[in-house]
Amino acid sequence: MTETPATATARPGALTRLWRFFWSPSGSIALGVLLLGGFIAGIVFWGGFNWALEMTNREEFCISCHEMKDNVYAEYKNTPHFQNHSGVRATCPDCHVPKDWQHKIIRKIQASQELWGHFVTQSIWTPEKFQAKRIELAKHEWARMKSTDSRECRNCHAFEFMDFTKQETRAGKRHQFAVDNKMTCIDCHQGIAHRLPQGGKEAYEEMMKQQRSEAPATELKSYAAALPAK
Repeated sequence: MTETPATATARPGALTRLWRFFWSPSGSIALGVLLLGGFIAGIVFWGGFNWALEMTNREEFCISCHEMKDNVYAEYKNTPHFQNHSGVRATCPDCHVPKDWQHKIIRKIQASQELWGHFVTQSIWTPEKFQAKRIELAKHEWARMKSTDSRECRNCHAFEFMDFTKQETRAGKRHQFAVDNKMTCIDCHQGIAHRLPQGGKEAYEEMMKQQRSEAPATELKSYAAALPAK
């Protein structure tokens, strides 16, 4: 009868072999270490990315360049969005940066052009340059808000939550008119948080006229264009 040597051992089970496969050296580094290191690095990168993203979403960051601080921010400080009886305040990112992640990233990519303008072309570096481009800059923002149905405005203001009977008669009528004609906030409130540039109303109407000619099948109305004839 053949005896089994005392040094012989049973073959490891499947789970044991799988564990050894992950943690035993593969080349010079264990596969498990690589996976764990990659997972930790991913967490650190994602956390750092989102932290940096949120840091650029602070008002302090928005006015860190003199172009914003000395111009539109100075105007904004004299509006109800900055100081009012309720103490509820809308900061720069509340109005200009989407809250949902997908649209926020798109907006951040678009805003990267502003860095080029600040550091390279210096297109609005002086008050004179800023005023010269003000209508153009305003039209870009009006067009963005029109295309999103004034999404950032509606984070705080929504027709469905307004009681028009408690508003001033003129405001209540205009808001009801806007609802009936499927209009959006920016159609009437182009200068709500910043001074409306000279010729701003005419520039907005011209922008709307151009959009209607380019997309005739799309309803693109403004308050002035939708007003009934007297």
